[in-house]
Amino acid sequence: MNKLLLIAGGSTLVYGGIAILMGVLPGITLSQTPAGPGVKPLTAIEAEGRAVYVANGCSYCHTQQVRPLSQDKVFGRPSAPGDFAYQTPELLGSERTGPDLTNVGARQPSPVWQYIHLYNPRAVVPASIMPSFSWMFDVVDKAPAGVTPVPLPKAYAPAHGVVVPKREAQALLAYLLSLKQAPLPTAQAAAAPSGQPMAATGKPAHAPAVAAAPAGSAYDAAKGEQLFSANCSACHQATGEGVPEAFPPLKGNAAVNDADPTQHIRTVLYGLENVVVGGVKYESPMPEFGSMLSDDDIANIIDYERSSWGNHGKPVTAQQVAAERAKGK
Repeated sequence: MNKLLLIAGGSTLVYGGIAILMGVLPGITLSQTPAGPGVKPLTAIEAEGRAVYVANGCSYCHTQQVRPLSQDKVFGRPSAPGDFAYQTPELLGSERTGPDLTNVGARQPSPVWQYIHLYNPRAVVPASIMPSFSWMFDVVDKAPAGVTPVPLPKAYAPAHGVVVPKREAQALLAYLLSLKQAPLPTAQAAAAPSGQPMAATGKPAHAPAVAAAPAGSAYDAAKGEQLFSANCSACHQATGEGVPEAFPPLKGNAAVNDADPTQHIRTVLYGLENVVVGGVKYESPMPEFGSMLSDDDIANIIDYERSSWGNHGKPVTAQQVAAERAKGK
């Protein structure tokens, strides 16, 4: 009996010690970590959306941790402890069946896109294996006053009526759009494994946006296609045809084919919303890519768009992008 008590007591002490070392002490340390730059407590509806996110198992397929590895640079800079000051327990996740969502509020800030994606992911990402969350929406004959119906492509829209988001969808949207990174301060940046915070392209976030290619040089077609696929195709589609009534087409777009590329360059640099293309008004905002991509990357994306899907726009150089960037908004 004494031996059994000794074994049980010893085991309890060992497991208790492990729990303290691996759970309690790190928890105490993290709870004392100050919030990172730009990190704010969630609003009431964002916190409600976080609960919806958890309840529906979103963290089973999506992470919220950007590792200091080259393959993670597309998602933003490496995560830091201060990023999670107001979100405990942290929803770091362990699988990437879908993309990391750490910076999705900045990477994909369009409420229209997010709603379409929730209702039926295939409507904006044809190869997506994410389940549909259509139960978070109602199909009604007419949208209530003050509520904008979700502009679904015809192939995914109901035969009758319009689709409007329920409270769950509205809360989840608010939470997703709250997920944004801010640049790390110099002290933290110096301690980062990469030596400096990284933007979405893997380039140093505070590095000068200097053109990498000489003026007049041919663009990198493979790189342009890869950058377009990673940053633009979710809205404008791989075909360049966009999503009717939601995201404008690039195929045959007047700004894309204009001999003067100024509007095209500034749109990619600084974003755009409430634009009329082909007589159709698109209210969904396009994010700014100037803070995420270098001049060379933006030039490659623009040249890819200007030479694809039958477009015939004059190619641009990284120097032209740099010149427009220098003018500011």
